[in-house]
Amino acid sequence: MPGPHDLFARYTFGRPERAEAELRAVLPAQIVSAVDWSSLRLEPGSVVDPELRETESDLLFTARLRTGRPLLLYVLLEHQSTVDRWMALRMLRYVVRQVERWRQEHPEHALLPVILPLVMYHGPEGAWSAPRRVEDLFELPGESEEERKQWRAWVPRFEYLLDDLTTEREEALKARPGPSLVRLAWLVLRYGRTEELARKLPEWVGLFAQVQAAPEGAEHLRVVLRYLLWTGDKAVHDATGQVLHSVLDEQHAEELMRSYGEELIEQGRQQGLVRGREEGLARGLSRGRAESLLRILALRGIHVEEGARQRILDCTDTDTLDSWFDWVLQATTLSEFLDGGAHASRPKDS
Repeated sequence: MPGPHDLFARYTFGRPERAEAELRAVLPAQIVSAVDWSSLRLEPGSVVDPELRETESDLLFTARLRTGRPLLLYVLLEHQSTVDRWMALRMLRYVVRQVERWRQEHPEHALLPVILPLVMYHGPEGAWSAPRRVEDLFELPGESEEERKQWRAWVPRFEYLLDDLTTEREEALKARPGPSLVRLAWLVLRYGRTEELARKLPEWVGLFAQVQAAPEGAEHLRVVLRYLLWTGDKAVHDATGQVLHSVLDEQHAEELMRSYGEELIEQGRQQGLVRGREEGLARGLSRGRAESLLRILALRGIHVEEGARQRILDCTDTDTLDSWFDWVLQATTLSEFLDGGAHASRPKDS
C-alpha cells in the first residue's frame, strides 16, 4: 500500500498547475521561459523500484517548448531518512526507463525528447550531500587532476536537478509563487520531520485559511490534516487540532472531524487486522483502534494527557473500545470521552 508521504506528494504535485509551481521554482530561468506551461500534462505510470516505493514517489510530466518540440519532466520526491549516495545512478536508471518507454510509444521519432530529472528532498538528516553527477561516482585513474580529467571524458555523464527543502528558509518557501496548497505543502514537508513543526503549525493559520478558501479547499485541507495526523507525534496532533479550530467555524469543523473520524475508524480496523496478523489478532486490533482514537481526539482539539493516552493504548476490552468509538465524535471533553467508554464495561441492569 502507498505510504502517507507518497499519497501526500502525489495529491499535491500530481496536478499540472501545482507541479508547475515546483518546476518553476527549481528549473533554470532560461528553461522556464522556453516551456509552454499550458501544455504541461501528467503521464501515468511509475518507474520507481517496488522496494523503494515507501521512501520515494515519482511523477512524469510532458510538455512542449515554445518551439513545439516535446519535453519530459521527471520528478522524484525523496522521503527517506538518509541521504542516498547512489541517487545519481538510480536517477539515471529511472530516466533511461522513461525514455525507453517513450521510444516504444513513439516509434516514428528518430530522436529522443529532452528529459529533465529533478529530485525533491525533505528527509530529516539535514542538507543533501550525495553527488548529483554520475561521473563523480567513478574512481578515476591518475595522480593528477589533468590525468583524471582525461579519464572523466569517457565515463557516463548525467546530472539531476535538486530541490533540497531542508536548506530552504521558511520565508523563502512562503515567497515562492504558486497555489496556497503547494506553499503549505513545501512548509509541511520542510519541517515535517523536525521538532519545530508543532510550534510552527499555529503560525501558518493564515496559509491554512487560504487553502480552505480556495476552490476544492475543503478537500485540500482534509488531505493536509490527514498527512499531519498520520505522520506527526502527539505535539503535532495537538497543534493540528488547534489550527483546524482556528480556520473553520464550529459547524464545518465538526463536519470535517466527523468525516475524517469515520475514515480513521475504518483505517483503525484495517490497521488492526494487519497488526493482528503480526502480533496476535485481538491485541493487534485493539492497538490499531486505540491509535485511531488518539488521532481523532487530536483532530478535534481535545488534549490527551500522557496517563490517559497510555490508558487508551493499553485498552484491550472490546466493549470499552466500541463505546469510545461511539463517543469520540460526540464528546467535548476528555473526561466525557473516557466516561463514555467506562460505561460500556459496567454491568448492565437486569
